[in-house]
Amino acid sequence: MILSNTELHKALDEGRLVIDPEPRPRLPQVKGVHCPFDTHSVDLTLGDAIQEPISGKFSIDLLQPGDIAETIARNSTSHTLTPQGYKLEPSHFVLGITRESIGLPIQKEPDRSLAARIEGKSSRARFGVLVHFTAPTVHPNWKGPLTLEIINLGKWAIMLTPGMAIAQLIVEEVRGIPVRNDSQFQGQKVPAGVVTS
Repeated sequence: MILSNTELHKALDEGRLVIDPEPRPRLPQVKGVHCPFDTHSVDLTLGDAIQEPISGKFSIDLLQPGDIAETIARNSTSHTLTPQGYKLEPSHFVLGITRESIGLPIQKEPDRSLAARIEGKSSRARFGVLVHFTAPTVHPNWKGPLTLEIINLGKWAIMLTPGMAIAQLIVEEVRGIPVRNDSQFQGQKVPAGVVTS
């Protein structure tokens, strides 16, 4: 079952869903003021960190064991976004991160936890910008910001600015109490997924 906007509000109030900082306003109030809650999703915004993979004469063997986050971090340039933004040129790819931290604590009573999917926004896709175009699942027990895979497949450069609405979160109910199997990226703080203390 996908949660409607009113059920999203209820889940936030009950602590079954955590979005920090919480997007506001919850309801459309003033014409021209964006409400981040759609009928069954909530907008997430771009944080101020991106990582741009560097070119190299090496290849990555995805079947070899190793720390994905460390490999990405070692072979990327980190940028801090300013209000002036970052120009994402056509055919370029970066990793971003949501400003919001998401929490989906496992619920034993009632035995209905939440999971989510992070999806791009059509208003971005119409310019050729794909945001989080694979592996959209956010599993129960996740806690932290979400990494965004962003590529510009369009014909024009696109400005990425901190705080811009960049993706949407769709929340679903999971029946039964899941056995924990935390992601290797649990607790990430930067786009590459490196866990820092």
